[in-house]
Amino acid sequence: MATPETPVTPATPTENHEMVHEHEMIPEHEMGHEHEMGHEHEMGHEHDMSHELDMGHEHEMGHEHEMMHEHEMVEHEIVLGNEMVPGNGMVQDYEMIPGNEMVLAEPQPNNVETPETQPGKHRKKKSIVWEHFTIENVAVGTRRAQCKKCKQSFAYSTGSKVAGTSHLKRHIAKGSCPVVLRNQQNDQLTPYSTPPKMTGYGGGNGAPKRRYRTASTPYVAFDPDRCRQEISKMIIIHDYPLHMVEHAGFLTFVQNLQPRFDMVSFNTVQGDCVATYLREKQAIQKVIEGVPGWICLTLDMWSSHHTVGYVFITGQYVDSEWKIHRKILNVIMEPYPDSETAFSHAVAACLSDWSMEGKLFSVTINQPLGDAAIDNLRALLSVKNPLVLHGQLLVGNCLARTLGSIAQDAFKVVQGTVKKVRDSVKYVKTSESHEEKFIELKQQLQVPSTKMLTLDDRTQWNTTYEMLLAATELKEVFSCLDALDPDFKDAPSLEDWKQVETLCTYLKIFFDTANLLTAPSIPTTNTFFHEAWKIQLELARAATSEDPFTSSLTKMMQEMFDNYWKSCCLMLAIAVVMDPRFKMKLVEFSFSKIYGEEAAAYVKTVEEGIHELFNEYVALPLPLTPTYVEEVNGSAMRQEDGQGLDASCNRLGLTDFDVYIMETSSQQSRSELDQYLEESLLPRVHEFDVVGWWKLNRMKYPTLSKMARDILSVPVSTVTADSIFSTVSKEMDHYRCSLRPETVEALICAKDWLQNASIDTSPVPIKMEVPI
Repeated sequence: MATPETPVTPATPTENHEMVHEHEMIPEHEMGHEHEMGHEHEMGHEHDMSHELDMGHEHEMGHEHEMMHEHEMVEHEIVLGNEMVPGNGMVQDYEMIPGNEMVLAEPQPNNVETPETQPGKHRKKKSIVWEHFTIENVAVGTRRAQCKKCKQSFAYSTGSKVAGTSHLKRHIAKGSCPVVLRNQQNDQLTPYSTPPKMTGYGGGNGAPKRRYRTASTPYVAFDPDRCRQEISKMIIIHDYPLHMVEHAGFLTFVQNLQPRFDMVSFNTVQGDCVATYLREKQAIQKVIEGVPGWICLTLDMWSSHHTVGYVFITGQYVDSEWKIHRKILNVIMEPYPDSETAFSHAVAACLSDWSMEGKLFSVTINQPLGDAAIDNLRALLSVKNPLVLHGQLLVGNCLARTLGSIAQDAFKVVQGTVKKVRDSVKYVKTSESHEEKFIELKQQLQVPSTKMLTLDDRTQWNTTYEMLLAATELKEVFSCLDALDPDFKDAPSLEDWKQVETLCTYLKIFFDTANLLTAPSIPTTNTFFHEAWKIQLELARAATSEDPFTSSLTKMMQEMFDNYWKSCCLMLAIAVVMDPRFKMKLVEFSFSKIYGEEAAAYVKTVEEGIHELFNEYVALPLPLTPTYVEEVNGSAMRQEDGQGLDASCNRLGLTDFDVYIMETSSQQSRSELDQYLEESLLPRVHEFDVVGWWKLNRMKYPTLSKMARDILSVPVSTVTADSIFSTVSKEMDHYRCSLRPETVEALICAKDWLQNASIDTSPVPIKMEVPI
């Protein structure tokens, strides 16, 4: 029984063009027949195919429309040739997806005709395109493909001629289907991505190739606000100038990338950067408020061509999870950087900005301060901030700056010799022929050194040290190079090499110490007591050397380092006492080596200092931050409940009882320190997380653990890891000097916060099995 003819939507000229290009051959791999049939099917031109396939629409159809049964796609399928698969265009041959196996399409019943099975022919593998099309029999031997979404009809086959599926895929992938286009605008997934150029199209060998489906690419709606945020973050993180948003090249790039985006102006992007800074600052402010202990600051003064200074203030603290953090808190412009009040003014501004009055433990500064400047700083802080240990731990010098200054002065002592070595290295490294001769001579002399010659960067003192060290190991080659190469002159003499070797010997201890400061994790303070006392001992011994050059060189070094040792010795010694592997024993041992018969007096100073500091922790408990209250009571304390308890105690006349509790607790707490010092030392291991150890023992030492947490987090350096070896003072660039001070602070602080947001600061696990 005949059914009414289904109206066929005529294909548009564009669609006809996309179905089969005029005179374009359809590849064999898109034919609906197998190669085993014994003959090739002749392909017609586009207009011939369209004419022939549309003939059956002029009269009543004699067949019922048969809807093809859609089989669920298996996750891994074999697709012939260059047939497109959903996802990001064509996938590469043999590209595997999870599962790592191929599954053939399920067999069809013999009595069901599908686009992949025709009578008397082998079953072809199912194409993904049939998830979006169905087949209609419009006449005898004539079939058309109908889009499930928009119901448009397209030519598929007439007799033995098959149009393939490429034009059907283009209908879905290129947005010709109005339903798919509407779904894309609604932020839905696109069924196909735009197909790339098919390799082998029209010229392929038709051999089956394995191809696999990939995940669809999500359609992301254009969001101008999000674009503005990302531009501001890009400028902040990469130190791009704010004016780049007005540069012609950047404007052209953005216009071609997204014509719908209205490019922002300088003022707008400046506001966006400040807004990013303020958002990040709110989050850090909450962290600072919840810090259970004290906070340490470092001050680094940068110069500028405007003769104004910029003080970089960095905060270092241990959070409630016992993790050490280091963040830039402020960048404050100081009009008179050489004044005695410059640093005290910057610290006061920082404490006020972050509401840290009463929480400052110590300040580490990148340059020596005069007595007047230190007095100003102490006077300022004594008003709203208790001075720990009478201010003896308040101000410390930067270890990195101290080491760098000593190295620079040491190079000046042997300036002429260093220049000879540098010129010799330069002669070898700046010519390929010279270097070939040098290597040839090294092999003839069988010099065992594996070091490579490198020219130094005079702004990084470690590179000069490494250049000298490598040259000394190859001094035999340099001494004989003039015999092989007559152009090489002015080689260092034996006396020169002796001086360089002596210089490298004593620079090595500074180099090794500075390397500890470049570690990605934040080192604890106790680490540097070991380094400092070894430097002090080595220089004291070398200063008494009978060799005039060694003696004069190391005396100069000792005088410079002694200034650092005197200002920071007490802090470093208390920190190492908080290491359960050493306690007071290492202080006693090291001081006996350094001071000899006078060691007992210095040891007594440390003992008295650590007991006095502990008593201050007992008498002056840490600020009652939410975190601290939770640690003490085991749960959050409401302010009104505390006030009610105080009133009740006063009514009962228990004020004197509070004094009694404090006195008895003080006695108990002092024994807590004595108990710790009397216990045996822990075994020494290569890796030991001292802060983690105090976290594990905080219930046993409730007060002492808090003191240890603050002492061990005191920073010894004011500079970042990439500036540890720098020999030049930091200077603000011209562009940033042209910006408002508030903008400069926002850009620098926000960069530090954004870059360090994802860094894991978890402590290193305690390892007790490997002895030193």
